[in-house]
Amino acid sequence: MKYEWLDEYCLAKKGAVKDFKIEWDAVRYLVGDKMFGMQVKDKEKKAIITLKCEPPFGQMLREQYTDIKPGYYMNKQHWNSVYLDGDVPDDVLRQMVDMSYGLVFDGLSKSAQKQIMDAQT
Repeated sequence: MKYEWLDEYCLAKKGAVKDFKIEWDAVRYLVGDKMFGMQVKDKEKKAIITLKCEPPFGQMLREQYTDIKPGYYMNKQHWNSVYLDGDVPDDVLRQMVDMSYGLVFDGLSKSAQKQIMDAQT
């Protein structure tokens, strides 16, 4: 995998945990029991990470980078998959992780957000 920093970066987010979903053969990154990222292999066995994005931003990224595709096995409007052997710049992938985490975190209840924030202090 080209992005050796990716796992550590995802887990550095407040309240982030990872698990392995056997049924999907996938590593999931979660905050408040909600997924913000998933590493899996596509049908050609190529490693990808799927992340949530604001739809206009995700569409722009897909137009700009051939290694960013609509979300694999996910809602194609809100999720995007990045090939982990591709040529997406590190800063773009970090921005995608940040956005995905933020969108999922913001969708949690206020009490769940407070619990995560309080646990990190």
